[in-house]
Amino acid sequence: MNKRDPEAEAWLNIETKEQEARYKKIVKKMNEELAPRREKWIAEFFERIQTRGFNTHSYHRRKIGPEEIPARPKRKFRVVF
Repeated sequence: MNKRDPEAEAWLNIETKEQEARYKKIVKKMNEELAPRREKWIAEFFERIQTRGFNTHSYHRRKIGPEEIPARPKRKFRVVF
């Protein structure tokens, strides 16, 4: 296996730490700060597809019945990217 130049290895370690810090900020924002808004968005979406429906083709719309709405999982909602 090829060995990296010590300077390149140091740069790579710095970049990795910076990327991990950015990733943690993004995950926190998505999973903690936006969670209440996301819950509202999901509720609004479920209401909209039950009352207005969605387009299946061109101008044809289909409403979703309450029995077709999936049950909420017991675990905490988490965004992964």
